[in-house]
Amino acid sequence: MMLSCPKSPAWARFRFWIISVDGEKINGKICPRFFKFTAKQHWGFKKFIHRDLLLGLESWLFPDNELTIFCEVDLVVQDSLINSGKSTVAGIQVPRYTLEDELGQLWENSLFTDCCLVVAGQEFQAHKAILAARSPVFRAMFEHDMQEKRKNRVEIQDLEPQVFKTMMDFIYTGKAPDLHSMADAVLAAADKYCLERLKVMCEDALCRDLCVENAAHTLILAAALLPRPPEDCGTGIGYTVYLRKDSMLTQPLMPL
Repeated sequence: MMLSCPKSPAWARFRFWIISVDGEKINGKICPRFFKFTAKQHWGFKKFIHRDLLLGLESWLFPDNELTIFCEVDLVVQDSLINSGKSTVAGIQVPRYTLEDELGQLWENSLFTDCCLVVAGQEFQAHKAILAARSPVFRAMFEHDMQEKRKNRVEIQDLEPQVFKTMMDFIYTGKAPDLHSMADAVLAAADKYCLERLKVMCEDALCRDLCVENAAHTLILAAALLPRPPEDCGTGIGYTVYLRKDSMLTQPLMPL
């Protein structure tokens, strides 16, 4: 539960484990995506562990009659918060954090690249280390003995160049300036390459742009690409579309 936050709402995902008497993490439950927290709102799992299993391992899980639950939280921090730090020493001005700008320059100017990504016949020069660090899909390509690793060349078949460039802008800078004009297509790309924060950004853009004309398309997109939330979850694109009473007036469905 989020009790307070300087800037509400906050986006976060969570993981739970039970800690055994040996200090081992067991019975892990992982939230599949980020969810929006507002003050006094809580998320979790109604069915975390079967009671009989828990009591059957009492001597292992209840040292000194105490059950230890380990919770790990990933919090989405907005750029304005990341870059808003100020020096606590009078008279010293800490320079603005510019790593995303500098990485963006590497991407925009194709500096010191070591791989090529081909999209609809267009070639984009990139950096394997950055791609692997940001996307587990790219990491698998370059980590295992695959064609992409051997040739340092990746053929991307199912993305439009502009959608791909928006995704790459996010990979290098954490930003997606053109997101609102193509959030549905970028969401599919973010899902394919396991870019969780970009998926949340796309979901937010789609929710903000929701109207009668695109309600049905947005709902189908959410059902196809966004995981089903925990049983007690009640927000997200699908829920937002459901609440639109006039969504039955929408135009015919657009293809995904």
